[in-house]
Amino acid sequence: MLKYSMLFLIIAIVAGIFGFAGIVSAAAGIAKVLFFIFIVLFLISFLMGRGSKTRV
Repeated sequence: MLKYSMLFLIIAIVAGIFGFAGIVSAAAGIAKVLFFIFIVLFLISFLMGRGSKTRV
């Protein structure tokens, strides 16, 4: 998911260089949403994995 977020960020940067304002805002918005979904899933998996280990 982080890979797709970076891909849309690069698309937004390239579109910004060429002056396509509509594509820039759409790609940047998609990149933001995917990045926040990635962060939430990362935190959930981190917390779930941390609690399942047994202590010695």
